[in-house]
Amino acid sequence: MLQRTLKPPKTSFFLFGPRGSGKSTWVKSTFKKGHYVNLLFERELTKYLIRPDILIDELRELPAKSWVVIDEVQKVPALLNAVHYLIEEKKLRFCLTGSSARKLKRGAANLLGGRAVTRTMFPFLPVELGPAFNLTLALRYGTLPLIHQAEDHQDVLQSYVQNYLKEEIQAEALTKNLPGFARFLNISGLFHGQILNVSNVAREAEVARTTVQAYFEILEDTLLAQRLEAFTPKLKVREKSHPKFYFVDPGLANALKGRRGEPSPEERGPLLEGLVFMILQAYQQSDRIFDQIHYWSPAEAKLTEVDFLISRGSEKIAIEVKAKEKWSTTDLKGLKAIADLKGIQRRILVTLGNQKMKTESGIEIFPFPVFCALLQQKKF
Repeated sequence: MLQRTLKPPKTSFFLFGPRGSGKSTWVKSTFKKGHYVNLLFERELTKYLIRPDILIDELRELPAKSWVVIDEVQKVPALLNAVHYLIEEKKLRFCLTGSSARKLKRGAANLLGGRAVTRTMFPFLPVELGPAFNLTLALRYGTLPLIHQAEDHQDVLQSYVQNYLKEEIQAEALTKNLPGFARFLNISGLFHGQILNVSNVAREAEVARTTVQAYFEILEDTLLAQRLEAFTPKLKVREKSHPKFYFVDPGLANALKGRRGEPSPEERGPLLEGLVFMILQAYQQSDRIFDQIHYWSPAEAKLTEVDFLISRGSEKIAIEVKAKEKWSTTDLKGLKAIADLKGIQRRILVTLGNQKMKTESGIEIFPFPVFCALLQQKKF
């Protein structure tokens, strides 16, 4: 089994992540001596749906500080009342996994009042795959463990999308209009790595704007996608109102677009951006080497943009991603424009080349593997 970078907190925690991200494998390896409740089993699910407080009776005799894993906790949100009691009165510790936070957030579930922190299981990182990491394959099929470890990446990837509609959307009754949501999904793949204008998507999908907004929220709540907000300087008018939109994994964007072959050169850019975004989020969670991630695009220069602006206190690092081996001065436009932003410490261009260098203006050029190594070594 591949070693994941995620480390368990010392206190109770929610562990969220999309289906197939390896949550169950990780918890079984991490909590080998823990008490395990799997709500994917129909018998277990039915028992706790009928009487969720039976969990208290089952765990009453466990020693204090024992670990208890509840897999797919969103299927029985009422269990969290029992969990709350067991944390407070019996001093037990819980790992509560789920592939959707929607039912918990929308169903007035007991979110334990700060007694449990939150962690996210991401697709495989390059450092986790080691020599097995292949950037070409990652941009085509992604690195979700379920898909990466399959013999036929393409077939499993397509099945993943269909199972998502059946198991996550239909079974959880997240929308009444499943055909409309399916049409939206196909269109959403085209917006991976793009500035998101909900009105444009609504027009393409032929559904109401409010419906599309709700659909995007479903994608985020089921942990398949995330919006990246624009950087807004303090005491200034917002520079950009629309966020950028990324799927958590490049393979999902390709599958939803119906892409079966190699991504085109135009598609590789957003796919690599999305991969870098996922990696940055993972290191933000695990190592806390920076606080926030935004993108930057000043209102006065609409065609100028920097893919990522990461903040650590008052310090900022600008990162531009280009899916090409040979970069040009045009690729540095955004990084040059952001030089005067208060707090900028470093400006970095990530490329598919193999040469590390630094320009006269101080912009650092990093090949993708070097960039990943710097993150792993916490040299940011």
